[in-house]
Amino acid sequence: MTERFEIMEKALTKMLEEKKYLPLREMLSAMNPMDIAGLFEGLEEQRIPLVFRLLPKELAAESFVEMDPDAQELLIRSFSDNELKEIVDELYVDDAADLVEEMPANVVKRILKQADPEMRKSINQILRYPENSAGSLMTTEYVALRPEMTVEEAILRIRRQGVDKETIYTCYVTQGRKLIGLTTVKDLLLADDDEMRVKDIMLTNFISVTTHTDQEEVVQMFNRYSFLAMPVVDGESRLVGIVTFDDVMDVMVEEATEDMEIMGGMLPSERTYMKSSVFELFKNRIPWLMLLMVSATFTGMIITTFEGALAAQVALTAFIPMLMGTGGNSGAQSSVTVIRALSLGELKFSDLTRVIWKELRTAILCSVALSVVCFAKIWLVDRMLMGNTDITLMINAVVCLALAVTVICAKIVGGILPMIAKVLGLDPAVMASPFISTIVDALSLLVYFLFANMLL
Repeated sequence: MTERFEIMEKALTKMLEEKKYLPLREMLSAMNPMDIAGLFEGLEEQRIPLVFRLLPKELAAESFVEMDPDAQELLIRSFSDNELKEIVDELYVDDAADLVEEMPANVVKRILKQADPEMRKSINQILRYPENSAGSLMTTEYVALRPEMTVEEAILRIRRQGVDKETIYTCYVTQGRKLIGLTTVKDLLLADDDEMRVKDIMLTNFISVTTHTDQEEVVQMFNRYSFLAMPVVDGESRLVGIVTFDDVMDVMVEEATEDMEIMGGMLPSERTYMKSSVFELFKNRIPWLMLLMVSATFTGMIITTFEGALAAQVALTAFIPMLMGTGGNSGAQSSVTVIRALSLGELKFSDLTRVIWKELRTAILCSVALSVVCFAKIWLVDRMLMGNTDITLMINAVVCLALAVTVICAKIVGGILPMIAKVLGLDPAVMASPFISTIVDALSLLVYFLFANMLL
């Protein structure tokens, strides 16, 4: 795929340099809008408007939607009012609303000025809903049918209205704007009689979301029920829009990226890595680094408290990194597993005791296996192979016991903290690797030195 893109980029650049605009237009016309948007990312800024104007009108609008905000803003500033109107008229309402959200105020004014009154009304309606809600995600363009329509009338309505709709496969049956059922084009086409009423074939046991439903919950429902589209209703069960599968996919990518950044100890970024400036990367990373650096004070305090034990048994010092690293890794494994289960809706806070019991049993198995291998490694490698005679059987036992208890504690902590974060209304990903590692580091040192004091 990457090689194919590189070949197309070179071909596009060569055609531009040689001013072969007709072959270039033919090449672009045969491409997918997403691929075209990808090609624009590699173009020099001054060439983007020229290449964009070579695209057929409908393909230009579809490609425009897929471009990153910087390229969109550059094009809008280069458009005449007529060109901008042509693009806006081709956009679906939800895509237009997303565009308005991304653009600066002066560009937004131009966009809204060129939109027709109905489009402006729909955009403003979507923008009024809370961010990350189903209302902000939906489109107001859908096919609505009446229950008394015949199958023939319904198909005729779909033909007339479907041209401007984002999806027509699922049709929504309303009565006084209230959603009472849904049907599909397949049901209508396969109906036994064209005179059958829509109400006789519609599905009344449907699933919908409200305008204020969180977008993560919407994603979970799409994943669970394999929907292509889902109706969005207001507080009085009136149909106000639909959420389509392509918008849910965008949310899944956005949420996954955000969780990965948080789990890596960074603030979420709204721009891609290559589009982010050095200062933006610094700003997103430094708060967590400072917090984790300060929190490491606890581990320093523990080491200071047990300075006497370390002075008496210097050999103990060599195993501190291994204990802290293994504990941090164990906690991270549990937290990532639980965070994934929470994000997919597989776990609730009421499952806390089950999680603890499962993590405890897993931790015991892991701790036994790790301790046996650790004991053999210390005795064979550190003492016999490397000739460290300060390592005695008792020191080896202390290290292995501390390792076993650390792994058990780390896995339980890693399983519990994300669930507590969820209940408190925080993103469970906050409790992933960096945060848990800091807690587990302190626990591992505390356990290690307590065993050393007791046994040595």
